[in-house]
This record gives sequence, C-alpha cells and structure tokens, in this order.
Amino acid sequence: MTKYEDQGKKDTRSGFGDAMTALGRTNPNVVALCADLVGSLKIQDFIDENPDRFFQVGIAEANMMGIAAGLTIGGKIPFTGTFANFSTGRVYDQIRQSIAYSGKNVKICASHAGITLGEDGATHQILEDIGMMKMLPGMTVINPCDYNQTKAATMAIADHKGPVYLRFGRPKVANFTAVDQNFEIGKALMLNEGSDVTIIATGHLVWEALIAAENLENQGISAEVINIHTIKPLDEASVLKSVKKTGCVVTAEEHNYLGGLGESIARTLANQHPTPQEFVATQDTFGESGTPAQLMEKYGLNNKAIEKAVFKVMKRK
Repeated sequence: MTKYEDQGKKDTRSGFGDAMTALGRTNPNVVALCADLVGSLKIQDFIDENPDRFFQVGIAEANMMGIAAGLTIGGKIPFTGTFANFSTGRVYDQIRQSIAYSGKNVKICASHAGITLGEDGATHQILEDIGMMKMLPGMTVINPCDYNQTKAATMAIADHKGPVYLRFGRPKVANFTAVDQNFEIGKALMLNEGSDVTIIATGHLVWEALIAAENLENQGISAEVINIHTIKPLDEASVLKSVKKTGCVVTAEEHNYLGGLGESIARTLANQHPTPQEFVATQDTFGESGTPAQLMEKYGLNNKAIEKAVFKVMKRK
C-alpha cells in the first residue's frame, strides 16, 4: 500500500527484548531491572545469559527507580522495565528526585504504552506519559515506530549519557524500517517528500501516516511524511524546513493532544514560524477496554483520521 514494505508484523516490545539480549553480549555495564513483568518485556534471554546482571524487584516500581539510580554510581547502565503507566505515573516523584535532578544514567524503558494496550483498559493505558517525561529537565524522550527501530533505539541509548525515557508497545504492527539502520537520537527521518502538507508522526502512527500519504497521493495531494522518533530533543530544523515548504502541518500520535508531540511542534511553530496545524491524538480523555484496532478507530488514531485532518488543515493555508 505504501512504498515501504511491511517485513512482517512484530511487536515493538520484542525489539526492545532482542536489543537487550544483544547488549548483554556486548556491553558488560548494562544491567536490567524489572517489576514482575519479565514476559511482557521480552527480556528472558537477557536474564538467562546474564543472571548476575538482572534484578527482579517485584511490584515495587518506586524502589526499582531508586535502585537503578544507585547502580549508576558504580558505573552500571541500568535499564528499568515495566508498563508505561507504571514507569511514569506511579513513580514520577522517584524519577524526578533520584534520576532527573542529578542526571543519572538510567534508561526508563516503558512497554504497553498508549491506547493499544487494548483489553487491559484505562487503568493500564497511559496517554499522558510523553508530556510528563518531556517536562523533566535533561530527560531524553524516544518513541520508535516499529520493531527494527525500537531495537536500534535500545542499542543507541546504551551509549547515550544521561536519563532516557524509551516508549514502546504491545501489539504487532507493521515492521518497515531498515534492519541495519543507524539510530541517531534527536534526528527526524524524512520518509516521504511532498509539497502540499507536512505530516509529522511518532510511534504507531508513523505507518498510518504513510498509508494516509499514499491515499492522498491518489487524490492529487502531495504529503510529506516525517518520523519523529525523538520527541525530546526535538529536531526543530527538520520541522521548520518542511513546513516552510508546505505551509501546513498535521501531527499524529498515540497520546493526549495536550503535552505530546503535537504540542512540542506547536510551540516550535509559534516561536519561529506560525503555521496552521491539526492534531491527530486523543482529545483529553482516558481510554477503555477493546482491541487495539477498535480503540484506534474509536479515538481517531489511524490513516483515515490523518487524511481528514489533512483536508481540514489545507483549507486553513
């Protein structure tokens, strides 16, 4: 359907798990901590190969963050693992005080993010985490789009000095980025050049943006698609270069429109190049139980919603 080929649907959490296995073999300072969700985080292979470098803290996420902060003092590179809701909302104080405030080299790895957690419902889905984490001074925030990019991002953050929030998901989604890609933190990726509208997407919405661009092309609309995998630091130069060419922008994310990628783009444009913008995101709401596909449809997080937003924003040029 797009010029990018889906290599076979895979869950992004498996990209994290496979990268942890690789890091276990190549970086002796990498250690893993988990809050009773080893199976969900796909890190059993890392544990089997490195039992002395794994810490099962149980359902004690706040304690996990404190332990991780302490491990950095001895030169270790701790990767914490639990659901995104429990990686942020439950432990925000510990992250702020013990990790971000002193710039500890902790990698906060959050699975089952967004609404596509699905049937577990609103108590486990989180749609505020990007906003919470990007507001912490010094925190890098990364939201990759598929299995390959999640694996590459996990490898890359091990070499990055400082706290990182890495967000990924549960469902199997299109896997379309390069297997051997070079993941550069803070660098946007141009996926499709266009002249009529800029579509800036992150996470699961990147593939949907590519489908939307293909559909729009069939209707005579040239859409530029940019993958923002690093929400903070934001590649403002790439954003501004694109919107100066197209004159309007749609942002797409599996997150609340308040505090997410779209808001970061809006701030950039307000400060440097005011441009019509439409947001494809949840509209200040909690989620609910349902299949990922049902929820993406109901909450307007798919290619159809992106197309609708494109038609709306182009009228405002």
